[in-house]
Amino acid sequence: MNGRIQQSVCHWCFEPMPLEELARAAAAMGIKSIEIVGPETWPTLKKHGLICAMTPSHGFVRGLNNKKYHPECIEKLTAAIEATSAAGFPNVITFSGMREGLSDEDGIANTIVALKQVLPLAEKKKVNICLEPLNTRVDVEMKGHPGYQCDKVEWAAEVCEKLGSPRMKILFDIYHTQVMQGDVIVRIKKYQDLIGHYHTAGVPGRNDIGDAQEINYPPIMRAILETGYKGFVGQEYIPTGADKLAALRHGVQLCDV
Repeated sequence: MNGRIQQSVCHWCFEPMPLEELARAAAAMGIKSIEIVGPETWPTLKKHGLICAMTPSHGFVRGLNNKKYHPECIEKLTAAIEATSAAGFPNVITFSGMREGLSDEDGIANTIVALKQVLPLAEKKKVNICLEPLNTRVDVEMKGHPGYQCDKVEWAAEVCEKLGSPRMKILFDIYHTQVMQGDVIVRIKKYQDLIGHYHTAGVPGRNDIGDAQEINYPPIMRAILETGYKGFVGQEYIPTGADKLAALRHGVQLCDV
């Protein structure tokens, strides 16, 4: 491996494959992380020399944009930040939640109110909170999220800019951005200082990355490197073939620019 891109993989895309099997294979491929898995799984990761580059917290339906969900989200974010810091891991994920009739202005304002309550802890513990935009155009489970409020990179960027904390970042999902907006490299360059993590997947379908789909990943990886980015790129695509590990290996090699 060239190793210039620190690669991670999301376990949920490979279920029902046991975490132990994925961890063993990932370590052999040069992957450094399995992400979106809770602290109860971290001993398995550590056994194989892996970390969790993105810790889960609350879900994407009941999120920070709605004040009625603030107590639940803040409790889960606080616990995730504490656990992530104790393990020496870098990031915790967060979501806007569903629109539920809220304007973008109100959703952003409410999200900022909630994040102000957890950012001091994140800053103290040296953990990034990463807000993920999701696409609202695809109406297929786990491939799109109709009704989700933060469905553009600019929405997340406005939250980050208004908070002005070095620990408040965007989780830039290349798949979701391509589905909603396109101009992926333009946005990577524009918001490079706000991006704390990346996700991949093929368009259309959120399946294997490669020449059978419309995103050309090597130039995107090179653009990421040109920004000076040192964080992780998480493979978050759902393999279509019988050999899921071969599909993962292909994606890892494609992004290893």
